[in-house]
Amino acid sequence: MTRTLIKASHIIAYQNGGHRHLRDGVVVIEDDKIAFVGRYYDGQADKVIDATGRVVTPGLINTHTHLSESPLDKSFVEDRGPRQFYLSGLFEFLTARDGAITDAARRACIAYSMPELLRTGTTTVMEIGWHGDVVAEHAERCGLRAYIGQGYKSGRWVTRNGRSVDYDWLEDDGLAGFNEAVSLVERVEGRANGRIKGFLTPMQVDTCSEALLRRSADAARDMKLPLALHVSQSVPEFLEMTRRHGCTPIEWLRKIDFLSERCILGHCIIPGESSWANYQADDIGILADSGANVAHAVWVFARRGIAMESFARYQARGVNMTIATDTCPQSMIEAMRWTAVVSKIQDRQTQVATATDVFNAATLNGARALGREDIGRIAPGAKADLLIWRGDSLFMTPVRDPIRNIVFSATAEDLDTSIIDGRIVMENGIVPGYDPVDLGRAVQAGAEAMWAGMQARDWAGRDIEQLSPSSYPAFQD
Repeated sequence: MTRTLIKASHIIAYQNGGHRHLRDGVVVIEDDKIAFVGRYYDGQADKVIDATGRVVTPGLINTHTHLSESPLDKSFVEDRGPRQFYLSGLFEFLTARDGAITDAARRACIAYSMPELLRTGTTTVMEIGWHGDVVAEHAERCGLRAYIGQGYKSGRWVTRNGRSVDYDWLEDDGLAGFNEAVSLVERVEGRANGRIKGFLTPMQVDTCSEALLRRSADAARDMKLPLALHVSQSVPEFLEMTRRHGCTPIEWLRKIDFLSERCILGHCIIPGESSWANYQADDIGILADSGANVAHAVWVFARRGIAMESFARYQARGVNMTIATDTCPQSMIEAMRWTAVVSKIQDRQTQVATATDVFNAATLNGARALGREDIGRIAPGAKADLLIWRGDSLFMTPVRDPIRNIVFSATAEDLDTSIIDGRIVMENGIVPGYDPVDLGRAVQAGAEAMWAGMQARDWAGRDIEQLSPSSYPAFQD
């Protein structure tokens, strides 16, 4: 057994069912778990970390990511959103992008994502994609705690004219994809001292049949796995589901017995009662009553002028709200900040979506969604997943309430050290074995190949400059 003692000026410790601010205290780690939290410790330690003037918090739980593609959103999707699809980029931009991404680019994005996540506070990530084995390899290598799910669906959306969304359905109703997703869980579950686990993730509510969703819910229950699904993420999806079923997407999920405390629903940003849908419903109430969890990724929508109405409203109704990055930047610091700010704007109140609320969502609520009481907190018996923040930096000084500083002022440079499973996986902002310059070059090459290939994938044969014109015209000699 190896015992590590951390002495810190500020510790966000867990006590009496919630986080508490411990000043001038200590955390004792024994192997992969926290053994003691308090003001004084008289025992022996093999290693002492002096965090005087610094802030120790639990690691952040990122409940919805797409690591093999999100870095490639940069320089492409910003400032763009087709009005025909109510500003959503899913049906044109995502289709053109995904069809042009090479396997090498996806692998480069996964490698690039590891230090990006660790440098911005993620210690537990939920990855939704199709390169789960690669994600597992990197998570094992860099020390990240990862839940990995391989996406599958009954069909895919497509636009043939830029005016409407159509669906191409698979003959097997997604059964082969489902079987491969189960196989992935069996391959990765329990690797790296249990840090790597699997989950099931049918992709989108409108691209999955009732049979596939029921099969998924039954399998997740039998295998005791989390269950993820994108739902209520665009107006076209909402209108399609009401056309098919005469009810909202969330009402339909209740009808087919999909919703449960096991579910982590991506987005839920357009419930029936939102102004975007204006469809008389109590979707937020259904989410609360079912115990389903919401993975809120604020930036992927806010960058297009779409906002949840509002985070505080869901929270007040009793929905377990978690925080996710989804797209770039894959920064939980930014995700917490934008969640708080956008919700305040939506409610025209400052005392909602507080630093407390969003930090809880990024820690305790994420742990609850995963059915775990051993992460997202600094308490005896919990996993030693910790972050050490500088307290004397340009953006963190002065420190009185460290959580407000982190949520509203901190940058990635203020996060000095990440500890996962009792092991230092990042120190002085450096993730061993991952060179940001080399990783960036690989992603740049992948992006250039993707941009060049989009014209062949876009329904109208548009090139990158037509799909996403540059901010300024090129300089002419």
